Amino acid sequence: MEEKILENNEQDIAIKITGLKKRYRLGTIGGGTLVGDIQSWWARVRHKEDPNSKIGSKQYSKHETFMALDGIDLTVKKGEKLGIIGHNGAGKSTLLKLLSRVTGPTEGEICLDGRISSMLEVGTGFNGELTGRENIYLNGAILGMSKAEVDRKMDSIIEFSEVRQFIDTPVKRYSSGMYVKLAFSVAAHLDSEILIMDEVLAVGDMNFQKKCLDKMSQVSEDEVRTILYVSHNMNTIRQLCDRCIVLDHGKIIFNGDVEEAIAIYLKADPHHVDAPKIDYNQIPRVKWLKDPPIRTVSAEFVGKEDIKFTREEKMRILLKWETDRDVENVHLRVEMLKHDKTPIGSYIMENIFSGKKGDKGHIEFIIDNSNFVGGKYRMIYSFFVNDEFGNSMEVDSVFGLNFEITSYDSNLVWVPRYWGNLKFDNFEIIDK
Repeated sequence: MEEKILENNEQDIAIKITGLKKRYRLGTIGGGTLVGDIQSWWARVRHKEDPNSKIGSKQYSKHETFMALDGIDLTVKKGEKLGIIGHNGAGKSTLLKLLSRVTGPTEGEICLDGRISSMLEVGTGFNGELTGRENIYLNGAILGMSKAEVDRKMDSIIEFSEVRQFIDTPVKRYSSGMYVKLAFSVAAHLDSEILIMDEVLAVGDMNFQKKCLDKMSQVSEDEVRTILYVSHNMNTIRQLCDRCIVLDHGKIIFNGDVEEAIAIYLKADPHHVDAPKIDYNQIPRVKWLKDPPIRTVSAEFVGKEDIKFTREEKMRILLKWETDRDVENVHLRVEMLKHDKTPIGSYIMENIFSGKKGDKGHIEFIIDNSNFVGGKYRMIYSFFVNDEFGNSMEVDSVFGLNFEITSYDSNLVWVPRYWGNLKFDNFEIIDK
């Protein structure tokens, strides 16, 4: 692997990756002792089971490998906020580790312009025996900063981290949340041109997550800092990033608009069915219910051959179910979500059904599309009953029909990312 500084004609580029590959050997690399390694080697020579392997684990030959990254080409401009998403094992963390020099690639070239500050897991680069203050100096030294430079930023780092009371306590006594707060504060405030984050905000509380996202947006714009952010939380990807790539089995399958990237990533969901009718006998249940008294059989758009609607149309939905046990006073909740499963609204229909074991039922209802802005949506249908204390208990729940509201004529371009997915046109203006 070659790691180079970028050419003068590429001054606006922070990261350039060409043909990047990373291959791992499968199985146990070493037994920990010379005797153990010799025993394992002699067993492989005789085609016998490895005496040092765990019982029931798969045995790999020394030639079996796994391509974590398989030919990545990527360019990231200075000041850009790039999201990286994909299923577990797609190669996201491997890519960040290569950029952070934690490990080296098998093939390819990485060109960087600027110092890198990375958080690949909680407390990366921290020494548990040192205090929070000492770890700030340690991280600054790793980035090549002088003690005087760190001194100038010390108060703002401590203030942002919200751990001032414990700053002179060894970090091994910190909770995981405190670890993240201090580690992020250090990474965000020290002078690095490239900031790499790998799902670290999942540990912090909601208020701190928002604070971190605001800080990352600020440093990217004010200090022209490049950010690479990996997360399974599509809301944070949407809030922070202005471009997104989707990784799948070590390859980039999409590079572009954030919303399109999220839609492609969510296509891997087994409950995501883009069809005007769903047969629930063919897909798994969405929740933990193993033996529901009501089983949803099907859902369909009446009189439609696709899932596209205008705002002037009305959706007519037919929902069918069967009972496996006696039920009384069953209610139905219809939840509306954006395509990334963010809730935007719901409607409850009370006492729609009571029946005996083996009964069949159905309901047909209409949804007014006029308040939806253009975009893709999905639904959840949840049957529930109330116990004697008034508590709701779900008796079946499934992901419902997906649908798309096509664009509509308007002089104003609507931005769902900031303004939401419901557009209310029927406010009564009393005076103006």
